Amino acid sequence: MNMNILMALFLCFFLVFSYNNTSELHKEIVNINQSVLQHNLLTEKEKENGWRLLFDGKTTNGWRGYKQDKVKEGWQVIEGNLVALGKGGDLGGDIITVEQYEDFELYIEWAISDGGNSGIFFHVVERDYPTVYATGPEYQLIDDNGFQEKLEEWQKTGANYAMHNAVNKKLMPAGEFNISRIRVKDGIVEHWLNDEKVLEYELWTDEWKELVKNCKWKDYPGYGLARKGHIGLQDHGNNVKFRNIKIRDLTDYGKPLFNRMNLDGWKIHGTEKWYIENGDLVCESGPDKKYGYLATNEIYKDFILRVEFKQEANGNSGVFFRSSLDGTRINGWQVEIAPRGNDSGGIYESYGRGWLAQIREENEDILKPGKWNELIILVKGNRVMTWLNNELMTDLRDTKIGEAEGVVALQIHEGGGIKVRWRNIYINTP
Repeated sequence: MNMNILMALFLCFFLVFSYNNTSELHKEIVNINQSVLQHNLLTEKEKENGWRLLFDGKTTNGWRGYKQDKVKEGWQVIEGNLVALGKGGDLGGDIITVEQYEDFELYIEWAISDGGNSGIFFHVVERDYPTVYATGPEYQLIDDNGFQEKLEEWQKTGANYAMHNAVNKKLMPAGEFNISRIRVKDGIVEHWLNDEKVLEYELWTDEWKELVKNCKWKDYPGYGLARKGHIGLQDHGNNVKFRNIKIRDLTDYGKPLFNRMNLDGWKIHGTEKWYIENGDLVCESGPDKKYGYLATNEIYKDFILRVEFKQEANGNSGVFFRSSLDGTRINGWQVEIAPRGNDSGGIYESYGRGWLAQIREENEDILKPGKWNELIILVKGNRVMTWLNNELMTDLRDTKIGEAEGVVALQIHEGGGIKVRWRNIYINTP
């Protein structure tokens, strides 16, 4: 066989081999791209049902580091996954959503490395707290079988970490993707793992308080008390991948008490000023400088009331509930709104026992003077809970309150010089 023939055969063999390798490489690239494209998308049905993506598969938009403006290099988007590279630790590296959520359903897929440890948090508050877990309950993620130390049941995947155990689990091996869901509605929390409900518990009950008191959270005064907060993902020093992160808001605000145009549904008591300006409800001291009230025409007993307020001058005011008025004499209970240092969010009984619940001194700086504040008031039976800017201010049980019903009323305190704006007033009744 001459040299030319040998060279031709070699060239044919090389071309065929190269083509096959290129073809296989092309197929692998196509398969990866198709896999990426199949994830981090919403169906039309999901969109109709209110689902929103929290991760677009390409960027970290919508997320930032805890107490930071952006996501640091410890988190990367790799092949359609949001990946914790394991550069974080116990006190750093975690990320949170830019937005905050109250009642919601969260869907997320995750795969953890051999021996890995991570978690999903909700109702996370920043302020002066050191970590996400100082406030946010945790859906535990861990390699149950490969973790280097012996695990208690409350440390295993699907548990409400340190509080409640998960049961009836079907957990995929490390490196493979699992599906988790967290559903929070009216204080009831459900943990789901791979289409099975593995845990249900209720926030803020006496049982909840007792568990907190007797576990590692006893030294964390803000743990699990927020009604609303950020979703958090943990980098605990291990590699973990997240994808298909989506959420839908389940918060029921009820009906509006203020229509932004007039005072329909309300009655003025006293000579102080109540008027509409740029869609806000404004209360302002009049020439008499006396007490003034704006009360609902309807009577309410059990409800969740939401209202935003901004103290433009002085700001000594309040929100009354289960109350009755005779002129400007009011009998009932007030959630205090006042300048800092005066127990905003506390409970005061008018023409009765006075202060029933004052707030902790360290919570005085939760009020934002001159800015919009959000107040949530839960009145159910003999229990009253108040949250100011997503943090619990009061949790009171009182027999006398439990027996009453009455109007909701906004107050102008006597003394003059008061001006407060109100907006987004909603009430949700059973």
